[in-house]
Amino acid sequence: MFLDEARIKVKAGDGGNGCMAFRREKFVPRGGPSGGDGGRGGDVFMESSQRHNTLIHFRYNPEHKSERGEHGMGSNCSGREGEDLVLRVPVGTLLYDMDSGELVHDFAKSDERIVVAKGGRGGRGNQHFATPTHQAPREHELGRPGEERHFRLELKLLADAGLVGYPNVGKSTLIARISAARPKIADYPFTTLEPNLGVVRVGSQSAKARPKKSAAVTKVKKTKAGAGSDGSAATAEIWETESFVVADIPGLIEGAHLGAGLGVQFLRHIERTRVLVHLVDVSDGSGRQDPVADYKVILGELESFGHGLAEKPMILVAAKADVADKGKLKKLRAFAKKKKLPLYEISAVTGEGVDKLVYAMAEKVRAGAEVMAEAATAF
Repeated sequence: MFLDEARIKVKAGDGGNGCMAFRREKFVPRGGPSGGDGGRGGDVFMESSQRHNTLIHFRYNPEHKSERGEHGMGSNCSGREGEDLVLRVPVGTLLYDMDSGELVHDFAKSDERIVVAKGGRGGRGNQHFATPTHQAPREHELGRPGEERHFRLELKLLADAGLVGYPNVGKSTLIARISAARPKIADYPFTTLEPNLGVVRVGSQSAKARPKKSAAVTKVKKTKAGAGSDGSAATAEIWETESFVVADIPGLIEGAHLGAGLGVQFLRHIERTRVLVHLVDVSDGSGRQDPVADYKVILGELESFGHGLAEKPMILVAAKADVADKGKLKKLRAFAKKKKLPLYEISAVTGEGVDKLVYAMAEKVRAGAEVMAEAATAF
C-alpha cells in the first residue's frame, strides 16, 4: 500500500531526576552529600533511507517516544542516558511543523539525519549544592522534560522524468517496457491508483537502435575488451550505461484540479522531475476525437496545479502508433510542428519507436542536470 502523507507526534525522553543522598560509610565521619545526577533523555532523530518508499509505517503508529534518562543514585552515581530514537523516512520526504506550518527539512538525499526533538537535561544531585557554609544540602533538581512536537510528513518521489496523460493511454505499459517496473495493466481507465517508479538504463541493450546523430545522455563509449587469460584476443564490446528514474502517475481527466477522477494530489510526485513525457492516445480506442484537445486539457490541469509543472521541458508522444488513426496522427503532427514540440510515435506493445524516445528522455534529463549543476555553482 502506498501512502504519501502522514501526521505524527514525537516526544523526546525526559531527563532523570537528581538524587539526594549522603555518604554513610564505615570510618568516614561526616561523609557529606553524595547524590548523583540524572541521565539525559534520548533525542528523536529522523533519517532518510533508500529502503523505504512509502510512509505507511507511520499510519498505524503515529506516536513515537524516546527513552527517558534514569534517575541519579547515591555514591555520586549518575543515571544512565536514555537511548535515542531514529525514525526512517523515504528519500524525498518533506517535514513540516504542524504548529507553525513551516518547512523543517527536505530529505532530498539518502542518509540525511536531523534532530527533530531534543531530550531533556538530567537534574543535578545534591552534591552540587554543597558549600563551606551549607555542608548538608538537601536541594536537588528534577529532570527537564524532553521536547514534544507534531509534524506532517509529505512524500514527493524523486524521479528524473514523469509520464502524464489521460487514463489508459499506455503510461504503465511504457514504463513496464523500458524498466523492470511491473505496474498493473488492464484495458479500463484508472488502472493505476498509485505512483510507480522504474529505473531506465541507457546504452547496453539499445546500442544498435541509437540514432547516429543523437547526443543522448553522456557519451556512451564503445571499447574493445582486452585479451583473455589464455592469450586469445577478446572480441566482445563493452558499453558504458547510464540510468535515470521514471515516474508513472495515475491518469488525469478534465476537472481533476476540482476533484474529478483521482484528483491532482499525485502530481506532487513529478514536481522534482527534469522532463515530462506527455502521452496522447492516437488510436480509436480512447473514444475521444481530438488528440490536440487531449493535450490542452492535461496541460490545463498541470497549470491549475502550479508549482511550475506546465513550464517543465516536455516531450510529446503519440501512443499506440501500431493501431493509430491516420487523421488523429496527422493532426497531432501538425500541432507539434506548430508548437515546436518534439514528437515521438511509439507502440509500447510492439516496441516501435521506444528506443528513440528513451534516448530523447535521457538527453533531456542530462540537460536538466547540467542546468541545475550550473545554478548550484553560480550560487
